[in-house]
Amino acid sequence: MVTNDFGMNRFKHNIIEEVCRLEWNGQNDQEHIEELVLKLIPGPKPDYRCCIYKEREIVRQRIRLAQGQSTTYNPDSKNIVQVIDSACDECPIAAYSVTDNCRFCMGRPCINTCPFGAITPGDFHMHIDPAKCKECGKCAEVCPYKAIVHLERPCKKACPVGAITYDEYGFCKIDETKCIQCGHCIHDCPFAAIAGKTFLVDIIKEIKAGKEVIAMCAPATEGQFGEKIGMPSIRAGLKKIGFADMVEVGLGGDMTAAYESEEWANAYKTGKKMTTSCCPAFINMLKIHFPELYKENMSKTVSPMCAISRYLKATRPGCVTVFIGPCVAKKAEAQNKAVKDNADYVMTYGELSALMRSKDTDFEPVEDEYQEASIWGKRFASSGGVAGAVMECMRERGEDTSEIKLLKAHGGEECRKALLLLKAGRLPEDFIEGMVCPGGCVGGPSRHKNINEINKARENLLSTADDRKILENLKKYPLDQFSMHRDDE
Repeated sequence: MVTNDFGMNRFKHNIIEEVCRLEWNGQNDQEHIEELVLKLIPGPKPDYRCCIYKEREIVRQRIRLAQGQSTTYNPDSKNIVQVIDSACDECPIAAYSVTDNCRFCMGRPCINTCPFGAITPGDFHMHIDPAKCKECGKCAEVCPYKAIVHLERPCKKACPVGAITYDEYGFCKIDETKCIQCGHCIHDCPFAAIAGKTFLVDIIKEIKAGKEVIAMCAPATEGQFGEKIGMPSIRAGLKKIGFADMVEVGLGGDMTAAYESEEWANAYKTGKKMTTSCCPAFINMLKIHFPELYKENMSKTVSPMCAISRYLKATRPGCVTVFIGPCVAKKAEAQNKAVKDNADYVMTYGELSALMRSKDTDFEPVEDEYQEASIWGKRFASSGGVAGAVMECMRERGEDTSEIKLLKAHGGEECRKALLLLKAGRLPEDFIEGMVCPGGCVGGPSRHKNINEINKARENLLSTADDRKILENLKKYPLDQFSMHRDDE
């Protein structure tokens, strides 16, 4: 997948792979870690930074994150998304800059328009003093040659909630009171200075301890590794490296749709507008930035990940549950211990590949008709999929859905605008399906391939699924043995 940090992706995952190898071999100690640093950055010449000492420092911080720790720059942070300060030092501090297109025109509209006196004539073109500039953008608007450009840093542009700022040295800072842990800033940084914590070391420890570790693969998984690698292949591959079993979380999508549809039906009768509760970044956006909507309008049904984890823990006591998907925010959801019996750990597809390589294995095509979810549950991963499954459940119960109006908001900005309309009482639709990733979960920040490749392979895999109904499918599972409602109020 080509992203702003594409050139660093292989190196980042190589670090994770090597840390996993150390843990498998019982060598994850400081001595072997220092040996790993020298192995990865042997010198004497640097590959991508000013010197090998800076490169080694960045690797040390990445190793900490690969072990599930915070960086040494912010050791007490509980955030999943972290900034590696030593890697964040090449972006321009000034937001507005004058290019060589400046003609030094006599009218000087930029100087006359600036209310802060930040613009003065330079030797060859106008100059903007970053200490005085308040980033109002008026100079750029009036420049007749469009010589003044807005240099918005990629990480800040990617953040839908304004959680990213900078200190006096230009280092990126994440306001953890605003961050919704969506992770989009991670892959938008061209210097790979933002990263997420990884919990593979903990997962390996659980496997080595002989615990029943069960993988839970997100509905977005189908298509991530090509059209020949479906759920049966993933299941077989995970068992090779020590997982006891795997369950597709599309089944949890069926469970969530069944319960959420009851909430929606009751709300519709009373004129109450509601939102979905599946996307953890959307839930964080609600909880942090729209707390009144979080309490009054969000569905109280748990996410599909939580549903499957609770199902497994109810039927296989003592098991350890590991969610696998394209979502960084799922890691934060799993860390929220107020929601009981949720996933113990979360890994992304890149991390899964690194884990497989650390055991010198890979996924292979498997002839198997394994399917636990309906096609509706499988389509939870795409924009409109959650709402579609909820509406299907309502129809299966014999309810008329022809007059229900849905807003399928995907992408951070669309979600924010939808919630602003709901807060203002101006939302024309009855329900909001909120997904912070463009296109839904399949467009998650840690997807494994280009979105077009994923969708093509995904449709081929989904075309082989049977046409079972959601409610009929759920009759095979003991839903009376666990709760489907959130309990973190």
